[in-house]
Amino acid sequence: MVASTPLPRTLDAWLKQLDGQVLPISTHHHQQVRRALGDSRRSLREIADLMQDSPALVLCVLREANRKSTSSLGEAAESLETALNRLGLKRAEELLVRIPAKPLEEIPRPLRQIQLISQHAAQQANGLFAARLARLWQEIHWGSLLFLSPIWALVAAHPQLFDAWEHRVLIDGEPPARVERDLLGIPLFALCLALAEQWRLPAWIIQGYQLLLNDRRLLAKALRLARRHDEPLRQQQELDADPVLQRWLTQPANSILLANVLAVSAHNAWGGAHTRRWQRLNSLYLQMPLPELHQHIHQNAAQSARQLDTVGLWHPAEALLWPWNARHIQPPKAAPIPQAADWRQLCTQLLAQPSAFANVQQLTHCANQALQAAGLSRLVMLLADRNHSRLQVQQHAGVDVTASGLTFDPAQSQVLRRLLQKPAQLRLTPTNIAQFSALLPGDLKALLPSEHLLIRSLASNERVVMILFADQHGKPIGDTALQAFTKTAQCVERALDTFSNRNR
Repeated sequence: MVASTPLPRTLDAWLKQLDGQVLPISTHHHQQVRRALGDSRRSLREIADLMQDSPALVLCVLREANRKSTSSLGEAAESLETALNRLGLKRAEELLVRIPAKPLEEIPRPLRQIQLISQHAAQQANGLFAARLARLWQEIHWGSLLFLSPIWALVAAHPQLFDAWEHRVLIDGEPPARVERDLLGIPLFALCLALAEQWRLPAWIIQGYQLLLNDRRLLAKALRLARRHDEPLRQQQELDADPVLQRWLTQPANSILLANVLAVSAHNAWGGAHTRRWQRLNSLYLQMPLPELHQHIHQNAAQSARQLDTVGLWHPAEALLWPWNARHIQPPKAAPIPQAADWRQLCTQLLAQPSAFANVQQLTHCANQALQAAGLSRLVMLLADRNHSRLQVQQHAGVDVTASGLTFDPAQSQVLRRLLQKPAQLRLTPTNIAQFSALLPGDLKALLPSEHLLIRSLASNERVVMILFADQHGKPIGDTALQAFTKTAQCVERALDTFSNRNR
């Protein structure tokens, strides 16, 4: 069973939760690295090459080395080899033993996906920048791989946040800043910078987040200039007239940020406006014609896909074979047409006397089917314990599988406490969502990212025993769907009464 703790809402609370977050690694990589550490014939370079197949392990080693730095100058290790040197192989092996090893299928898919994006970013950085800046290849390689590592910890702790972000930002087109505030309570980059500083990650990573937070005007100016990619002479004239911008464009540290924005934007689409914007900036930074840059980044993506384990994950190289305007993240299908005959049959089963159900699981499963037949494509059904001290997911449909077994503490949510006091129904819309959203558990909001949501608490023998959350994949809920939801909920309440009184 997975217990859902309330999502933190302040930077200090997030740091406290994520600083010690453990990242699992696959059993296969765990065994490989452990054998290599015990093999005296292996060099540090060989061990580091083997470790980098598991980004979580790289982060763990680097964090441990920098946390226990014995350098006289206190300088942070910038590469995995330096970190291994600093720790020593014995301590590295002891550290490995403490890291949980799991079969690949048991590691949350969102965590594996965000780490795959980081590995793709490292491939782009190596292909675009490392050859040009050969003396700095280690800073470029490890910095680009670890740039998103604060987000790995976030997704490891709350995997559903990744899917919620994809849905709201990439499908619904909501401003990322608003989504971050709603889900996290703070800007995402502020959290990333604070974790990067606390973990003493390579300086280029910290510099990249400082740029995104504090130098946005400079970045915006560079992006505007990059739009003139077909006027190289005009670009150069503007750079000559702006020495601050010109100095920024020559800094090697920017390479890891540029590689990561390429990988993140390609995760959505190669031909999207966001992707084109960052491709033009890379073209300006490298002083490379845009068609030539396209060729390089597509080759790098294909090379990355060939080298990495992508089973069950999405790699942008797959989209290179598709029509240019294709998207792998599709908007949800239209709300299903209510299945009137099925709905009536299921409601009849709910209303049968004596009860047609042998246990609560059968009853709630029938209720789940009836709500879907009524046109509600996503739903979460929470069952209350006797003391109203815990709510557990009993049934769900159309949401991430991580919903199974989640539990919630009503004490942490004013809305849940009110709903448990007496039967009630809420209809959330864009006009009132702000009033209630902050009062709902973050994990619930992540499972049902929507501004159009129906919530109802159901009672049995005058005591609330269940809370329903349902929507139509974020689409506005019409009066017909609202009436169907209300009638179905009434049928479920009567079924609960009949079931609870069956032995009286």
